[in-house]
Amino acid sequence: MRERHLRTAHMVASVLLAYPDERLHDGLDVLAAEVTGLPAGETRERLAAFLTHAAATDPALLAAHYVATFDLKRRCCPYLTYYAYGDTRKRGAALLRFKHALRAAGFELTDGELPDHLAVVCELSARGAVRQARRLMTEHRAGLEVLRAALDEERSPYAGVVAAVLATLPPAGARARETAARLAADGPPAEAVGLEPYAIMEAG
Repeated sequence: MRERHLRTAHMVASVLLAYPDERLHDGLDVLAAEVTGLPAGETRERLAAFLTHAAATDPALLAAHYVATFDLKRRCCPYLTYYAYGDTRKRGAALLRFKHALRAAGFELTDGELPDHLAVVCELSARGAVRQARRLMTEHRAGLEVLRAALDEERSPYAGVVAAVLATLPPAGARARETAARLAADGPPAEAVGLEPYAIMEAG
């Protein structure tokens, strides 16, 4: 996939993976047109399918599903460093890499969101830092695979969006597959340090 297509795919995914507010619902037609311009393949099909679902779903129901899935189920966590480091002190250092990548691209978060949220990393790519964003996602591919599998088990349409993002990355190697299997079985490391938003999340 060409860089301009990657930026488009990640731009759409960043909107879809954020809380479904007016930005999503007012922009459905524009997003659908952007997706139509992508090359045929899994990424285009998955993004188009979610847009069809969003257009046919009551906005309040979609928002409620988003909160119930991403905010209240630990296993469906959209924060990439969580899978590798859990709520441990090592996670702080990992977050710095994401912060530095955003800052180098001139991208400053102003809404209090953590820099490793998948929607934020996708937006980083959409803003032009494709190589940096893909590297961060590839480094945390095992976590992304666990997230997609958890969303599949929840029968959430968001599984398709995560699958669309995964399809823009290089194929998973044996190490990533082994790590994903271990994380799915054992979960992330445990060492509670009171990091939000995990303190309010239940084991899902």
